[in-house]
Amino acid sequence: MKLLALESSAKAASCAVLADGALAASAWQATGLTHSRTLLPMVEDMLKNSGLTLAELDALAVAAGPGSFTGLRIGVSAVKGLAWAAGKPCIPVSTLEAMACPLAHLEGIIVCAMDARRQQIYNAVFRARDGVLERLRPDRAVSLEEAAADLAELEGPLTIVGDGAPLCFEDFSGRGIACRLAPVHLRMQSAVGVVLAAERLWPEGAADAQSLQPVYLRLSQAERERLARENANT
Repeated sequence: MKLLALESSAKAASCAVLADGALAASAWQATGLTHSRTLLPMVEDMLKNSGLTLAELDALAVAAGPGSFTGLRIGVSAVKGLAWAAGKPCIPVSTLEAMACPLAHLEGIIVCAMDARRQQIYNAVFRARDGVLERLRPDRAVSLEEAAADLAELEGPLTIVGDGAPLCFEDFSGRGIACRLAPVHLRMQSAVGVVLAAERLWPEGAADAQSLQPVYLRLSQAERERLARENANT
């Protein structure tokens, strides 16, 4: 089985290929350029250097959300276009679950956190045991206070991963919650985690390119402002 995965939910863009159960290649870039400029050229170069073509792939996976509204749209649109042209199925992957996958070897609680601003994080919680992840909390947008209160119910070593990890570590530590940051090289969102999650979801989690859509979890700022104006006028 050969899977291609794309990740563009935050500041970095990345891609990865899994072939016959092993990571064959990956590329990661956080240069400040827009994902629309970097993502597809990275994919093209990675496949070329790996000696692979789209026709040889079984499916294409993407971090479908939550995350940056613009970043998600770019990643999902790229996968939709590639999959439609090649006649391949797509695998939408939770950005948060993908963040936890590279840490499945750890024992304990994995707290996935993306900075959603407005004093909120996109969050999910997993328990890692013997290399297997068990989901404890769904993908959600919550305040730091709500996330901290929820963690008080869970037992075991607590590791925080994601671009919101430093924010959470500071807040949780200040509340007396014992926690640690994931290692730097495993902390940020990456297509490696997406392709590992996609392997677990295949084939039941596959969908056609037309039905693939981003998962935002909350309204965009423009939508919130529009609703606020409408409410103010009623």
